[in-house]
Amino acid sequence: MAQAHIFQINASDGGVPKRPLRRADINQDGLTVDRQAHAKVHGGLNRAVSLFSLERIQALQTEGHPIYPGSVGENVTIAGLDWDAVVPGARLQLGEVIVEVTSYAAPCNLITASFADANSSRISQKKHPGWARAYSRVLQAGAIKIGDAVTLEQPDE
Repeated sequence: MAQAHIFQINASDGGVPKRPLRRADINQDGLTVDRQAHAKVHGGLNRAVSLFSLERIQALQTEGHPIYPGSVGENVTIAGLDWDAVVPGARLQLGEVIVEVTSYAAPCNLITASFADANSSRISQKKHPGWARAYSRVLQAGAIKIGDAVTLEQPDE
C-alpha cells in the first residue's frame, strides 16, 4: 500500500459541501479559512479538524451513494490509511500538523444529499462502526497541502 497522504483539503463559509483547497493553515481552532454554520455541534477545540477516509468514500460510492470528498463536511480527506485504526486518542501527523482524535462525528440532516436514500446514518459510528468521520483537536499548528504524508500513532504507542 502506498504511504498514507492528504488526498484533499476542504473548507467552506459554513455548511456543506466543503470545497477543495490546495493548501491550508491550521491553528487550534482548525482550518483558518473554514467556518461552521452550527457552532454548537461543529467546531471548537475538540472538534477543530474533521477527518475522513477516501477509501470509505469510494466504498460508499460503490454502494450507489453520491458522496464525494468534502460533501459530508470533512476538512481533510485521507488516502491510504487504515481507517479502523483512527480511534479516539490516536494521533495523526498531517504534514507539519499534529492532531489527536477526540470523537466520532455524528451524521446530521445537512449531509443527506450525499446518500442515495437520504439516510446519513450510513456513516454513524453507532450503527456502522468504522465508517464515521473523526473529530480531532490540534496539538501542533502549521500548514498542510495536498499530498502531505499522514502518519498514525495509536493511543497505546
